[in-house]
Amino acid sequence: MFFIGLLYASLSILLVNWIFAQDAVLIKYSGILVVLFIVMFSIPFIYYTIRLEEGKITEKRGSISLIKEHRHAIYAFLWLFVGFTVAFAFWYTILPTTQNFRAQIETYCMINRPANFNECVAQYGIKDVTITTPFLTNRERLFLIFTNNMYVMIFTLVFSLIFGAGVIFILAWNASVIGAAIGIFTDSSLKALPLGLMRYMIHGIPEIGAYFIVALAGGLVSVAVIKHETGTEKFWEVLQDSLNLI
Repeated sequence: MFFIGLLYASLSILLVNWIFAQDAVLIKYSGILVVLFIVMFSIPFIYYTIRLEEGKITEKRGSISLIKEHRHAIYAFLWLFVGFTVAFAFWYTILPTTQNFRAQIETYCMINRPANFNECVAQYGIKDVTITTPFLTNRERLFLIFTNNMYVMIFTLVFSLIFGAGVIFILAWNASVIGAAIGIFTDSSLKALPLGLMRYMIHGIPEIGAYFIVALAGGLVSVAVIKHETGTEKFWEVLQDSLNLI
């Protein structure tokens, strides 16, 4: 799954560069388009994995047993995510233009240097953005990061309930932002890439793992609805398993 993540992200970046490089308008949004391509590549795998996990829910299985069984899907999702992140970090250091990661750089600066946003984006090659942001104390920055993570978790749950496998959009977006952050931290040096990965993955793996657990929880309910199990005994078992995961 790690190598599949590398393949999906790399193909997406190269396809967007090849198709939209000459388009003066769409190239500005290539950071979003890359995520869209990754979503299209990944949806079949995500959907069938969630469907497989939903099929494991039976009356004979206890709650603890089910949660342990779901770990296989979580591991698969995590390795896919790590593959995405490594690919984004690698291509950030290789590609000559920052337009491919414009949205990711702006997001990085908004989270890490909100008081100096304009200087931050200009430092990393984006000149035509001007946003006035207030100065934040360390406590306010901590609260901003915490609330941002809560929003991501809530949107992950909502997206997985409504779209099922569509939750991969949020997770692919986060992989692209982390990949760009690693590229920024390493100053686009391939030699420093392992250090950048270590810096962000120490806290990133548990954090993203939590998002994947929530995504699986919502996806199980979504698949049960797709399979017309609403109102049956199986549906209530799926709902109980989903609540345990949340």
